[in-house]
Amino acid sequence: MDNRYNHRNRRKYSLKVHIVLVTKYRKQILKGSIADDAKQQIYDICNSKGYGIIAMETDKDHIHFLISYDTTDRVCDIVKLIKQQTTHYLWQKYPNFLSKCYWKHKIFWSDGYFACSIGEVSSTTIQKYIENQG
Repeated sequence: MDNRYNHRNRRKYSLKVHIVLVTKYRKQILKGSIADDAKQQIYDICNSKGYGIIAMETDKDHIHFLISYDTTDRVCDIVKLIKQQTTHYLWQKYPNFLSKCYWKHKIFWSDGYFACSIGEVSSTTIQKYIENQG
């Protein structure tokens, strides 16, 4: 059995995406317990929604994570959920610290994000495979 692929109903898939979220104004606040709590919250969100965390690490002003997800999910919805829930959680836990960093409440992440899908093979390999069909 090939464990590289997920099976559900009549679907066979392997969807993985590398996501990077940056703190608003690139504030260097992802350190210590805030970084640990942000990572734990992302783990909890992903576990509750059925996303698989393959890797995750923070820097002072951004976080990288690689997740696997289902064909019925959209990357923009995954990012929106993670940003909303982590922001809410961190503001509940660190209101005094975050209010010194941000003049507006309930802000933590910048508006945008980076997402890059990854596959098991290169795009050149897939292109050659498609060109050699028929």
